[in-house]
Amino acid sequence: MGKYEELSRKALESLGGVENITHVTHCATRLRISYARKSLVNEEGLKDLPGSAGLVNKDKQVQLIIGPGVHDAYEEFLEISGWKEGGAVAVEEEEETGPKNAMYYLNKFGNFVAPIFMPVVPAMITGGMILAMKNLLVNYFGMGVDSGTAQLMLMIFDAGFAFLPVYVGYTLASQLKMQPIMGAFLGATLIAPRFGTGTVTDFFGIGIPQVSYSSTVIPIVLGVFFMFYVQKVLKKIIPEALTFFLTPLLTMIIVVPVTLIVLGPLGNQLSGYIAAFCIWLTDTLGFIAQPILSAIYPYMVMFGLDKGLSPIGIELIANLGYNSVTGVMGFVSNICIGGTALAVATTIKDNKAQKGMIASFGVTALCGVTEPAFYGALLSRPKALIGTAIGALSAGLVAGIFGLRTFVQGGCPGYLTLLFFVDQNGGLYYVFIAILVAAIATIVSFVATKIILSRDAKKAVH
Repeated sequence: MGKYEELSRKALESLGGVENITHVTHCATRLRISYARKSLVNEEGLKDLPGSAGLVNKDKQVQLIIGPGVHDAYEEFLEISGWKEGGAVAVEEEEETGPKNAMYYLNKFGNFVAPIFMPVVPAMITGGMILAMKNLLVNYFGMGVDSGTAQLMLMIFDAGFAFLPVYVGYTLASQLKMQPIMGAFLGATLIAPRFGTGTVTDFFGIGIPQVSYSSTVIPIVLGVFFMFYVQKVLKKIIPEALTFFLTPLLTMIIVVPVTLIVLGPLGNQLSGYIAAFCIWLTDTLGFIAQPILSAIYPYMVMFGLDKGLSPIGIELIANLGYNSVTGVMGFVSNICIGGTALAVATTIKDNKAQKGMIASFGVTALCGVTEPAFYGALLSRPKALIGTAIGALSAGLVAGIFGLRTFVQGGCPGYLTLLFFVDQNGGLYYVFIAILVAAIATIVSFVATKIILSRDAKKAVH
């Protein structure tokens, strides 16, 4: 029996069977299952699943908090449920009820973005860490810059980042229920060697701007969205007998020139604006920006809004070479949640199993995966989150004063991702700052939470 077999079977039963499932995906820590009818979902049955640390149920999507093993849970759930992309849903979907306010649309955005960028994160983390290791070996261990080993490591880095348009094109097309290969195909055209040589200068006399799309995100996002609408029109007018070969052919003939002439250059401009806005934000608020962002980050994770930060971090590194905003706030926040969870564990005296579980959640959070700690230990103890905020404000202030920045785009920032702070030349200045910030985050959040919960316990006794 697989590790997540029992979870999968019970989850499937509580969700009303495979006929009620409309989509299955996952992010870094959550198994996300969308459903058609809420009336068929047994939420109580989903709250105590073996192998799950918690449950979020919103916008007709169940999110099971799994942790680092989420991909294994995803694969096992697909195998046991028999659910397949594009399979028919046997029950009629209910119309969504409730107010469609700003939070509703923010949640929808987060749920849409997560399956696009999270599958790409392992490639970005690996590529970035390999680059950091190469820089360390060259600068401190005498490895030649032009050696075969250094070039091999650079090749892995390039594969992780230069081909982002292909990866994002694939995942976005999949999320839009298109053929994923078509999104990847469009991404490949943006970084094709022939375009990079500057020989593709016009399309029937219309000039094509010579722009590099390597490591970019927004141009391919705009291109795939345009492709989505082009395909919708083509499918209506092309006979079914001809659609298999004629739809993709006409799609590329229409979409590629428009992307290269209009949407791609526009996307590059938008990328520049995003970078400029982040610089403006930090310049305007100064070192005060980082503690504020670090303190609110756990709640962005709670609502799934943190996934919307992924493209911002990618664009900052692509345009500036570093990220002084989103990468740092996640780093500080995650470690503070870990320190807080460890403090909570020390306050539990009469339940060794619960104490050990929450302590393990704390260690996991220190390593960058916070959902088990946040949902399994802190949300039920709101006062503990005050300790998290105190730690985030303290460590974020130090990070802001010293201008802490990351040079690698990746997920789950924590003690295991200190290589994110190695600069392009292999310098360790920001690594040492990151270690200082991490120590402050851990100690302050732990001590603050311990004091708050101890005082609360004394008041309860009296």
